[in-house]
Amino acid sequence: MTLPIDPETLDAEDIGEKQATLHMDHDEAVEHVRETFTDAGFGVPVEFSPSELLNEKVDADRDPYYVLGACNPAMADRALDMSLRMGGLFPCNVVVWEEEPGVQRVYHLSIMKAGRLLGIAPDSEAWQALVDDTGELVEEAFGNLDGEE
Repeated sequence: MTLPIDPETLDAEDIGEKQATLHMDHDEAVEHVRETFTDAGFGVPVEFSPSELLNEKVDADRDPYYVLGACNPAMADRALDMSLRMGGLFPCNVVVWEEEPGVQRVYHLSIMKAGRLLGIAPDSEAWQALVDDTGELVEEAFGNLDGEE
């Protein structure tokens, strides 16, 4: 399968990729991330543990892995005003996985940037303003995680 873009040419900035390392246990890290993103203006209407589900359903023996579906309603409303297809990427996920006991990785990528790369969001000044605004909220949240990048 040939992709329309070469993923090797993309860098972290192109997709709004952010990462941090937290030195705490997994449950504590999930709570810390939830609180930090809430303080930055996100709600967390959806969250689940794929590792628990897979360990239960298919005996996967996965290390702790948790998804927080973060959403800023004003930003989501702006996005849907410009592209109803963006709902296919909602919510903005923040993932926490255990790299080793006491060390957690926090990972996020910008669905607003991904939507533009996928062609489901417009190439416009209004969209870029939304990308910038959501990026500021994510920067604030990651800046307050007190983790290593």
